[in-house]
Amino acid sequence: MQLYADYHTHTVYSHGTGSIRENIEVAIKKGLKEIAISDHGPASHSIVRLGVEDSATLLEIKKEVDKYNRLYPEIKVLAAVEANVISIDGRLDVPEFILRELDKVLVGFHLFIKPASFRDGIEIILNNTIVDKLKINHNQIRYRNTEILINTLNNYDIDIITHPGYKVDIDTRTLAKVAVKKGVALEINSSHGYMREEYIRLALEEGAKFILGSDAHSPDKVGDVKNAMLVAQQAGLTDKDIINVC
Repeated sequence: MQLYADYHTHTVYSHGTGSIRENIEVAIKKGLKEIAISDHGPASHSIVRLGVEDSATLLEIKKEVDKYNRLYPEIKVLAAVEANVISIDGRLDVPEFILRELDKVLVGFHLFIKPASFRDGIEIILNNTIVDKLKINHNQIRYRNTEILINTLNNYDIDIITHPGYKVDIDTRTLAKVAVKKGVALEINSSHGYMREEYIRLALEEGAKFILGSDAHSPDKVGDVKNAMLVAQQAGLTDKDIINVC
């Protein structure tokens, strides 16, 4: 299997270290035919801001992407976002009218975010960072995490769920069933290295499609999916199961 597209890359617009142009040029050198610039949504926060300054920045990125599509005809550059789930009812941190302007919408269940409300913060952040680690209400939290992602799938037109299950426990089979109905791919993330074969096989049994994502936060990591490729092959995936390989 050969990677032809990397749909999960970050730049200095969020907390990546390289420019859009640098990501593109590395992608070309590695023989990719498509690359998506998918910076974090504006709710990504830790002590410092990790996402784009605001949602309107995504439209600025799109303008820059359009320019580079003219400069680099040998590769297709896509304007995207890795949006954050910010509420238990599945709202994202990017307005729908902006999402419609983008080429791809990726969604991540992240814990370093500004939640929509205090209650959302308890259920998304506190339950997963403290309560679950104390082995309290584990099954209830797992069910709730899965429900939150499913709510998001029902609310928006989404292309990819990034690193499903990373730092939060989810019901893989239940999520995969809904993702299949909605035509949403599940990412095998090459940077975090958490995805196990058993989870991939469970999702595959439900007919899920996958992407291999570099989650590059520096230009040299663009297109680097060797870890994801390895676990995909170990789980028995073929090029028919993965949408960005040939």
